[in-house]
Amino acid sequence: MTECMNWKLFVARRIYRSKEGGREVSQPAIRIAEAGIAVGLAVMIVSVAVALGFKHQVRDKVVGLGADIWVTSLEQAQSYQVTPIVTSDSLLRQLEQQEGVTHVQRYSTKPGMIMTADHFLGMVLKGVGQEYDLSYLRRYLVEGRLPEWTDSVASREVLVSKIIADRLRLHTGDDLYAYFLEGSVRARKLMVAGIYETHFSAFDELFLLTDLYTVNRLNGWSADQSAGLEISTLRSAQTEGVADDLRAGWQDRPDRNGTAYYVRTVEEVYPQLFAWLDLLDLNVWVILLLMTGVAGFTMISGLLILILERTQMIGVLKAMGADNTAIRQIFLAFSVFLIGRGMVWGNVVGVGCCILQYFFRVVRLDPSTYYVDAVPVECSLLLWLSVNAATLLVSVLMLLGPSSLVGHIHPARSMKYE
Repeated sequence: MTECMNWKLFVARRIYRSKEGGREVSQPAIRIAEAGIAVGLAVMIVSVAVALGFKHQVRDKVVGLGADIWVTSLEQAQSYQVTPIVTSDSLLRQLEQQEGVTHVQRYSTKPGMIMTADHFLGMVLKGVGQEYDLSYLRRYLVEGRLPEWTDSVASREVLVSKIIADRLRLHTGDDLYAYFLEGSVRARKLMVAGIYETHFSAFDELFLLTDLYTVNRLNGWSADQSAGLEISTLRSAQTEGVADDLRAGWQDRPDRNGTAYYVRTVEEVYPQLFAWLDLLDLNVWVILLLMTGVAGFTMISGLLILILERTQMIGVLKAMGADNTAIRQIFLAFSVFLIGRGMVWGNVVGVGCCILQYFFRVVRLDPSTYYVDAVPVECSLLLWLSVNAATLLVSVLMLLGPSSLVGHIHPARSMKYE
């Protein structure tokens, strides 16, 4: 069996390495087929890497500015003017002991308006507890510093996004006045401690960050109340499972004031954003199907031309006793050699483009639309191997039908073929 297969591979390799000048038709067709495989595979690799990068970077940005899971009152899902829930230290400890939970932090919100001497702007003042994780915002701090907030003293210091700072012409150290309407107008004088830029417009255009104490006083809430809790999980894949466990234990459970707890995942808080990311998956599947089809059809055309030009050789092989199956295997093996060379170039180009974009950020984007300032790429070894294996498998399967053409070639007539 091994010797039988060896002679087929030997013939296929000789055809593959043949440099006969008379093959004026098959050589260009073969080069086009290889180019089709290379271009198709390169486009597929880049498409998968970009889609994966978008999904992970945008999700990480949303989670970094909030959390994987929110525990609030039902009203929190409907407006920023919320009904507080009890978020005592004992509740935080209980939630932190939940399997899969890595961090729990409190926050409160108060909608209002910022005014300077020349401008005014609507905003939401977000107060955070001293346990709040500011490491993500530290990465996007462009000016100033992160304040050190406590739960018992009003700091008067705020973090402002670059979008708001540019609109109001603010710099670190500047004072601004925040006004809140609730029966009568209430004002607070705040100082800009730092300016950040996350490129996540839903957050940057709306929120100012300050201490929880200040916002709770504006809302008239007690020290153990807040608008809600933000809960981080160990891995994003665990989020839904942890949320289900929290719903089983806390959903619709009233606090001491009768306000029921309400649990939502990040996907439920930003449904339109994650629907857009899911649409990217559909686009990638369309690209994969189109590129696989293009690569397969160019290989089919190249193989058919090669079979027609090698009619005499097929006739000789049949006259020597080779059956149709053996000759089909020769041409399929030859096709695998071509596909392999095309895939090598496709990987070089595709992975090279991803590396170039990852380190040098060549292709830029409008962050106000795409939430990132450059096309994100993320390579996964498993997906890369899957794309390569699928390309090889589908291309070979598409050639099974055309290779059956050798069965219609008659030895006697083919050896007269010019």
